Amino acid sequence: MTRTFLQPDDLHDLVSDQFGSDRRLAALDRLTGGTKKGVYRLRLNDRTTAALTEAGVRVPHLMMIDRDGRHLDADIALVEDAGALRLEALLEHDPATAAAPLSALGDALRRMHTTFGPHYGKVAAVARGEASQARRTEDVIVDRALGHLDAAAARDARLADAHHRITAHVRRLRSAVTPREEYGLVHGELGPDHVLVTPAGEAVMIDFEGLTYFDVEWDHAWLRMRFGDAYPALRPVDLDSHRLELYRFAQTLSLIEGPLRIADTDFPDRKWMLDLAERNIVKALTGCTGHVAA
Repeated sequence: MTRTFLQPDDLHDLVSDQFGSDRRLAALDRLTGGTKKGVYRLRLNDRTTAALTEAGVRVPHLMMIDRDGRHLDADIALVEDAGALRLEALLEHDPATAAAPLSALGDALRRMHTTFGPHYGKVAAVARGEASQARRTEDVIVDRALGHLDAAAARDARLADAHHRITAHVRRLRSAVTPREEYGLVHGELGPDHVLVTPAGEAVMIDFEGLTYFDVEWDHAWLRMRFGDAYPALRPVDLDSHRLELYRFAQTLSLIEGPLRIADTDFPDRKWMLDLAERNIVKALTGCTGHVAA
């Protein structure tokens, strides 16, 4: 499928309606990120800016949303431009300056992870009473993990040879997890590249459209991997260690299957994907060593 990109003329009426006829769009920048949406920065002729995206907590302030196609043949949201500085860059180049926004992010995460719902599922679906509770969350993750293993094993002989052993390890991890009926708000794939830092030092979370009620350990399995040595500064809520271990291993399998699949496409940096898959193949094979089915 060929993607089309917005041009400045496409947003003339939107800019006029929202900012007044005396201001015009000087430039339109397509930003990186977003596989299911387009994210743009609008540069106005008076040098102020705004962004097109959807996000959520501290999040870019929503200025306008149009789901009726009044301006474009697409759903659009006009939100505050929280800047271009990502927490990822601060952690890499200026760890001292990153301390305050990292602490603020930890505060936000604790608020999210202690905001509970009685069912798991996308927030909108839970609000409409449409969330399905036919299966336990850990079983959903196990089935997904074993599906990733099947797909990856078809591409890598080492995984095919260890398929039985890895499957047994996943089921062993699953057997240690006890039932749960309360779920917190989770981002799903939060890394330091999903957090903007404003000039005032605020941590602004972006790419939040996947907001879900689920096990908070799923967020923390991802956070531990993505934040590395900075993770303890987030001061996480109490976690179920067994559930966390299962979810970390499931994410390892995901980070094998996804990169191997993408590497078979026209993705421009195939080596990066293969290297990512290789690191996680080693983790998976090492992690399940010594655990076999009875």
